[in-house]
Amino acid sequence: MIEKDEMLELAVIACPSFKPVWEEFLDEWKDEKDLPLYLALGDLSRHISSLVETAQDSELKELFEVVERWHIEGSPYVKEAATIALLEGLQDQSNAASTEGYLLPESKKWWDKVNGFWENGTLIM
Repeated sequence: MIEKDEMLELAVIACPSFKPVWEEFLDEWKDEKDLPLYLALGDLSRHISSLVETAQDSELKELFEVVERWHIEGSPYVKEAATIALLEGLQDQSNAASTEGYLLPESKKWWDKVNGFWENGTLIM
């Protein structure tokens, strides 16, 4: 099971260009006992958006395999954070339609649930 303290480390392995952003985040929050991972996932969603704009397909493919693992193998916290913090953040980006093409099946299911919530008020469960 993937726990919350592993989430962003897996993202950095899959997407080395995110490492400086992650390191800056860790430095900024170094005095905190519990890192605000939802904020870091917001940083990751903005980073993904820039990768989509520049068509960095190999990093995106690797990274979305990690996102899929978060949804399948993650603890309840990891699954929720992947959906609410990351996928919802990606949907707020201007290139959300292009980003959607990188999603794997389980992540796509949760992407659609987030859309359903915003479009129809359907609960994300």
